[in-house]
Amino acid sequence: MAWNNPLRRRASADGVVSDPAPLTGDDMRAAYKEGRRDARRQRKRHPLGMTLLFAAAAVGLGVIAYATFEGSFGRGGERLDSDLAVAADNAEPVVRDAAQQAGAQLKESMSGGEPKTTP
Repeated sequence: MAWNNPLRRRASADGVVSDPAPLTGDDMRAAYKEGRRDARRQRKRHPLGMTLLFAAAAVGLGVIAYATFEGSFGRGGERLDSDLAVAADNAEPVVRDAAQQAGAQLKESMSGGEPKTTP
């Protein structure tokens, strides 16, 4: 509390500590800014953690919107599962081919040959 802060008490010439001087508007603004700065220092946030939090929130919002669109969470979950299964089935060959090409290029570079680039 600003009115009971021992750092604001002033000693007179004879060494007697007096009550603090009344706070002015400038003093209050400075104390407010300092308090905000201190509070900001105490709650540092990691950028990666905040990014993951927002990504999780976006996914949750998408699932809720999907369920609303389907009319119920049960049907929305079933549809989401089937759509994810289709996407995984379509992505598997692409990922497998990319992994095979990367493995072949790695083997060629380790054997000293020049890697072949495929379009």
